[in-house]
Order: sequence, then structure tokens, then C-alpha cells
Amino acid sequence: MKKILLKSSYALLGLVALAGGLFVWLLYTPDPEIPPLSGIFAKSTIDVDGKQYTYRTYLPKGMRKTAPLVIVMHGSGQNGSQIRLETGYGFDRLADQYGFGVVYPSASSFDWNDCSKVGDFKVDGQELDHVKFLTSLTDKLVAENAFDAKRIFATGVSSGGFMSLRLAVEAPTRFRAVAAVSANLPVADNFKCTTTGSSTSVMLMNGTEDPIVHYGGGETSLWGLFYKGGILKSSQESAQFFVNLNQISDAPLISSEKKSNVERALWRSDRTSEGKKEVELVTIVGGGHGMPQAYWKRPRLLGPSPMTPNGPAMIWDFFARQSN
Repeated sequence: MKKILLKSSYALLGLVALAGGLFVWLLYTPDPEIPPLSGIFAKSTIDVDGKQYTYRTYLPKGMRKTAPLVIVMHGSGQNGSQIRLETGYGFDRLADQYGFGVVYPSASSFDWNDCSKVGDFKVDGQELDHVKFLTSLTDKLVAENAFDAKRIFATGVSSGGFMSLRLAVEAPTRFRAVAAVSANLPVADNFKCTTTGSSTSVMLMNGTEDPIVHYGGGETSLWGLFYKGGILKSSQESAQFFVNLNQISDAPLISSEKKSNVERALWRSDRTSEGKKEVELVTIVGGGHGMPQAYWKRPRLLGPSPMTPNGPAMIWDFFARQSN
């Protein structure tokens, strides 16, 4: 009997060790090294409708008045510090190079309150108004740092990407352009946003092997088991939504490079009183869930983690182009 119990204990320990090893293999990845940066990284708070939100800013040394501001939003269950790390400090590096400010807001709820009807965006039973939070935050930062109110940009990954798309739909006059990574729009039955009749310029950057936000659309979930977040359009359909909203009639410019994992489709409008609008779909062939960059490798659970392209740099190039 003792031998049987002993063997059972060994077997159980083996299973525990195997499960632990699998957990580490799927989820563990070392943090990227903090690069030498010129500026100041600071944590602050803002009160909106009686709710206190936290945000973090990176302001490069020598930043001039009327500099652009880039909002970078985290994924589900994260905060501003985590998305800064998971983008490999890419936006801070670019801020040092090009002289813009970066803000990393925290949602205070598990998800950002985007255009999907499904999500965990309540605190104490109250649905958070993240559009008001983000527009109030930009007002505060423009007043404090003299940022150019006409060059406010927003980007985010996963839930943060979904929130970027909501800003494009509901607050296009407040944001010069947005870039959504690992994010698509909800299908009509799952869509709660109110369109204003136009949109700002929009980039979508999605991987074809994303196990959560599927490139071809469908339910937002991991392996069909975890974190079910509603049904989404495909990446192509999401891009077409903004093409239609911006009344772009020309066919897209299609480009891809040999030995590259990137395919690009770019729609451009004629110049109007609101300026020229662009919609760009960047397809990361073989890419998983998250921002592609060379400084931090994502957990295996999130699918393939290509080191190219440089996602933050590609996004900043798109934003800078909208300023011209």
C-alpha cells in the first residue's frame, strides 16, 4: 500500500512539474532592457466624473512647445507601464528621436470601453466613459505642456487597439489619426458606437496567426475557451468600414517586399476641408497577438512573435504623414 501511495505521489509531482513547465513555456518571457533615454517618465492622476484615473507620461529632453502627443493604450488586464514595456520602449525611443510626447493611460477596468457590447469595463457597477477620460486627459496635457492640439494621435494593442478605433469613430475631430494593433471592429450586432459621419485617418496592424483577435474575424477568444469578447469583423472588413466612412472611392495601393512578412493596403482620399484622410491595413504574415518589434518577445501563448517590422516606427511614420 505504501509503495502504491509513493508511486502515486511521484506521478502527481511529475504532473505538477509538467504543468508548471508548460505554464512557464507558454507565458514566461524576460523583460526588455530599459534603454538609455533622455527624458522624464512620470506618474500622475486625473479626476473625470468623480473617477480617478492613472496615467504615465514620457517627455523627452528638449521637447519643444506645440509638439505632437501620442497616446498608447494597453491591453486587457494591464496598465500603462506594462504596454510601455511590451512595446519595447519603442515609443519612448522614437520620442527622443522626433521630439513628441507620449502618454500611457490606465483604463482602471479590465477592458477599455470600446465599440463592442461585450467586455469588462465597469467599476463598482458603473460603466466607465473612456472617451471622456481620454479627451479630458488630452485637454489637460495640452494645457500643461503646450502640445499641438491638432496633432494628437492614439494607438493601442488588443483592447487598447479597440479603444483607438472607438476614438476614430466617435471623436475624429480630437485625434488626427489612430493606429490599432491586434484589433478589429465588432460586427453590427455587437457594435454600440455612434458614428459622426466621418472618421480620422486609421491604421490597422494585424497578424494572420493571431489566436485571440482572428484576422478573418469571428469570436474574440483564446482557443475558443478563454476571454470571450464578442464577434468581430475581419481585418479587411474593418479597414473597409473606415474607407466607406471617409468616402474614399479609389482602389487601395497594394505593396509588399520580397522576403518580408508585411503586406500593406493603403487607401487615400482626395484633399477636403478636413484634410486628406488615409486608411491603411498592415498585415503581418505569420504574426500573432501584439505589437511587432525587436526588443521584447511576446509569450508563446499569444502566437508567433516576429521581430519585424518595427511596429512603433511604422505607426509613427503613419502619424507623421498625417501632419503634412
